[in-house]
Amino acid sequence: MAISEFFSAADVILDAGPGNKATLLDLLASEAAARNGQSRQEILDALRAREQIGSTALGKGVALPHTELQAVNTPLVLFARLQRPIDFDARDDEPVDLVFLALWPASNRKGLLSAMSEICRALRDPQAPRKLRAAKTAEDAVQILLQAVASETGPCDGPL
Repeated sequence: MAISEFFSAADVILDAGPGNKATLLDLLASEAAARNGQSRQEILDALRAREQIGSTALGKGVALPHTELQAVNTPLVLFARLQRPIDFDARDDEPVDLVFLALWPASNRKGLLSAMSEICRALRDPQAPRKLRAAKTAEDAVQILLQAVASETGPCDGPL
């Protein structure tokens, strides 16, 4: 399932203001819970558990926190652009200001990997993150991402 099938302006948060990684994950869990009816705490616990394995920061100011949940039936991808970059324990030590959250049904692991790969490939174009940082509206951000996804076809290996 391509992210273009379910990602829309309603899934975009521009100029979010969390001051640290913990607050950001809490914000994303709250936003996701409001959209998919899951418990905010269940989502937050799953995101924290995933971050304990290792940071989901991709580098160059981008993070892709993700998790699979048993009770989720439909995938959810959120995009948040932060007002100020925050430390996300990135390998390149760059703070993060562009964040994509992917929540996926545990029964469809292949779909999660495909969506994450799509996002990662799109962000390999150095213009995509620059344009996302400058997007004026949620609709603009969606178009920027979907255009970048459509133009990228290669594999996503390693950091950005």
